[in-house]
Amino acid sequence: MEYVDLRSDTVTKPTPEMREAMAEAEVGDDVYRDDPTVNRLEAMAAERLGKESAIFVPSGTMGNLLALLVHCQRGDEVIVGSRSHVYLNEAGGMSALGGIQPCPVPNQKDGTLALDDIRASIRTEDVHHPITRLVCLENTQNICGGVPLTADYTRRVGELARENNLALHIDGARIFNAAAALNLDVKELVAPADSVMFCLSKGLVAPIGSMLVGTEKFIARARHLRKMLGGGMRQVGVIAAAGLISLEKMTARLGEDHAHARKLADGLRKIEGVILDEGSPHTNMIYFNLAEGLRLNAPQVAERMKQHGVLVDPDDQRRFRLVTHYWVDNAAVEKAISAFGKVLN
Repeated sequence: MEYVDLRSDTVTKPTPEMREAMAEAEVGDDVYRDDPTVNRLEAMAAERLGKESAIFVPSGTMGNLLALLVHCQRGDEVIVGSRSHVYLNEAGGMSALGGIQPCPVPNQKDGTLALDDIRASIRTEDVHHPITRLVCLENTQNICGGVPLTADYTRRVGELARENNLALHIDGARIFNAAAALNLDVKELVAPADSVMFCLSKGLVAPIGSMLVGTEKFIARARHLRKMLGGGMRQVGVIAAAGLISLEKMTARLGEDHAHARKLADGLRKIEGVILDEGSPHTNMIYFNLAEGLRLNAPQVAERMKQHGVLVDPDDQRRFRLVTHYWVDNAAVEKAISAFGKVLN
């Protein structure tokens, strides 16, 4: 059976064009900086985000960890969202490997961190306290509904950080989704940031890899730490080639994924027992709950959806997150709506 997979945009497989480019990629030893395909990708990533330099990393989790390790010393503190990926879903790497203490601040419904909360979380110069070094934002904010953070908000956080001698890092795993939703050049969204990580996989369809961008000095240090963490790869142009197509072609089509998410949400609203989050979808993610009176829980619904050829991933016992991506077209949306209708009614 051919499945419609709505579990995540991480399930995307490379396009035929990407596979061909990977097979034909010119390669060299990237640790020696000899891989022309990687060098081209890093230059392109830095230019697209308006930063001086970039480094290719195997995953977004490694990219975020490298940023934290460059910005902070052992015993320092980073202000993060209480619902952020770097705090909840990166295996505690900042603490285990960096000795860095997270200071969680409540995420607002729109994914932001209140400026007053950030300000109140900055430590005073007291020998009993860790030193606050960094503020970390997530754009789009996944758990808050895939909501994009605006350029104005990010600018204000950047100003607050600079006033207090802090750096600003953006976990931009889906930053190009944010740019598409806000109809902005991605450079505007990340201009205040000292460093940004973004994924080439997920909505940009590459099979592997993320980028970390910042100043030349920042990336030089990140390159050393990448080697320390085991991320120094050799003839990595075979996967970087797909990333070039991600930046050249896939960023411009993300609006299609958002349109498919809206169509899917419109269909779900008509099904009894589905309670969509207010405003959902903001980008390519749909969050909804099952009505209390519904006899099936989310895992049971997921199992029955699979029997109808649709893969979904429960977010809780009565909650779902659905994610549209390159391989979810109009026909797939219609199939998913029909399947939910059959399972829930």
